Amino acid sequence: MKIKKRYYLKKKKLKEIKANLGPYSSLIPSKAKIEILETELPDLILIDGEPMLMILNGEPFPTLKGALKQPIDDHIVVVDMGAVKFMASGADVMSPGVVEADIQISEGDTVIVVDENHQKPLAMGQALISGEEMVKNDKGKAVKTLHYIGDKIWNFEI
Repeated sequence: MKIKKRYYLKKKKLKEIKANLGPYSSLIPSKAKIEILETELPDLILIDGEPMLMILNGEPFPTLKGALKQPIDDHIVVVDMGAVKFMASGADVMSPGVVEADIQISEGDTVIVVDENHQKPLAMGQALISGEEMVKNDKGKAVKTLHYIGDKIWNFEI
């Protein structure tokens, strides 16, 4: 991963990010070292050297490591176990593999994809259709994958 810029976050910007994170603001402890990495991928927010947050469409969102540290309750898409091996390769989520989806999901929303057995995050992506349509449709793409287990963000080390 090519790093364009790396710098500590200013207090004003940190407050703004914490406010936008809502229930996930606890991912940023009060005494942590917070840095921003501007990369060719989405910009990352490092918390004590770990990529816990990323900036998607101008908004902060937990990375998969952040989602593992603090479970996420909404904007969840559950896929069957047959989809897991494809998700591990970065494939987009297809509607036939969706077992369940949050009905609050709208087209364009950022979502977390989990497996049906363990409810562990596999990927995060952008919803291409509503949560209701994801479950109802029996063909077509449901979620465009942006970050998955095993990608450059997941394997990132300083």
